[in-house]
Amino acid sequence: MARRKDIDGSMSVPTFYGKELRWKREAAGLSLEGLLEGSFYGKSYLSDIEHGERRMPMDLARHVDRVLGTDKFFERNCEDVRKARRGGHAEYFINTVEMEERAQEIDEWGPALIPGPLQLEPYIRAVVLAAHPQESEEAVVAKIEARRARAWLLEDQHAPDSWLVLHESILREPIVPPDAMADQLAHLAEVARRRRVIPQILPRNGGAHPFMMGTTRFMTFADAPPVMYTEGMYSGQLVDDPALVRQYAKAYGRLRAAALSPEVSLKLIEQAAEDYRKGRHS
Repeated sequence: MARRKDIDGSMSVPTFYGKELRWKREAAGLSLEGLLEGSFYGKSYLSDIEHGERRMPMDLARHVDRVLGTDKFFERNCEDVRKARRGGHAEYFINTVEMEERAQEIDEWGPALIPGPLQLEPYIRAVVLAAHPQESEEAVVAKIEARRARAWLLEDQHAPDSWLVLHESILREPIVPPDAMADQLAHLAEVARRRRVIPQILPRNGGAHPFMMGTTRFMTFADAPPVMYTEGMYSGQLVDDPALVRQYAKAYGRLRAAALSPEVSLKLIEQAAEDYRKGRHS
């Protein structure tokens, strides 16, 4: 449903762009539906653009310019807004960031790392520098801030329901010093104790299992088909083919069946945090 509220154009480049779009649309006497007539987009999508919450696709920018007679204003500035919206996120991840804000449920598989929204600053820094060892401090800080800004996904009371399967090696093979690793695992356990996420640990001696691949997440929505996202070090792929998503979802069900129960998993996470804290980890 479209929201009627003031848009603060000073907040960011996308909100400035969106506020201008709304002003031009209303000056032309057009509703959201009226502006979109002849395009393939829905009014909630356009409303999100006006509020700076989605990026404007180039074909829609050209459509808007034609309907409003805005001399290619939205087409000319579309790319700059896209870059500004990117912030500290990789280009291939932008669509997923936009989708997760509207997800009702998020299920994730972490084969090597704690998921981004649960990562604390030392952990994020280690991950970023491992993949981008020559990154400037400014770029590293931007990535840290962008990742921490997504913490609400697993910590906020209005966050989507979340289920998380982690490989046991994440607990046993630290990527930060012991104290930082203890803090990181304690944070994960605290979020789980608040029932904001349900964790399961897949034992590292469990043999072959589904998803012997990169990070994978499923997102379900109230008004759209489910999607799956999988990611490597420098690339990501969003899968929205219904049959393929169903096939992957069944495999995720088998993965959960192979993992330890949530209760046992949480105790394992807490024990690992205590071991790092007391220097018992080898």
